[in-house]
Amino acid sequence: MFYIQKGRVKLTVVSEQGKEAVLGILETGHFFGEGCLNGHPLRLTTATAVVECRITRIAKSAMIATMHNEPEFSELFMAFLLSRNSRIEEDLIDQLFNSSEKRLARLLLLLANFGKDGKPEPIVGKFSQETLAEMIGTTRSRVSFFMNKFRKLGYIGYNGKLEIHNSLLNVVLYDKPEINTKDTGDGAR
Repeated sequence: MFYIQKGRVKLTVVSEQGKEAVLGILETGHFFGEGCLNGHPLRLTTATAVVECRITRIAKSAMIATMHNEPEFSELFMAFLLSRNSRIEEDLIDQLFNSSEKRLARLLLLLANFGKDGKPEPIVGKFSQETLAEMIGTTRSRVSFFMNKFRKLGYIGYNGKLEIHNSLLNVVLYDKPEINTKDTGDGAR
């Protein structure tokens, strides 16, 4: 398995028909490839660096030994797994019940680390509209539409880097008439 010491990594999976889906973006302090601990002989996902990274490979035997011998590390790793599981549940609920506009707003806030250490940070890394669309389960044209709308409303800015303003949280929290648009079937209302 692997540990991200620095950077961001995109996890993707490809269907038998060749369609790629982005499962998530991992960042500094995250693990990936932990399926090996569960006996998975092959990786189901592909990890791709989206910015310069420093990643440590951890042999399965070393990981198991460390979890047995280092209770503090075991607690840290368990907290990571529980946090990742919660995030997957939140993503599923988001996909099932929110419009693509709300899903995009939530994703941008997450990518900007909103709520972690004060104000949101500029989004670092290459996140094309196609990638954002794959992550929220809609089309690139819908993402383009919403990104332009968010920019016009002052929720985001772009000056070399995508900047997320706190006001974008209004899209996630409230159903204001000036925010809502008719969604074309790619998310429930």
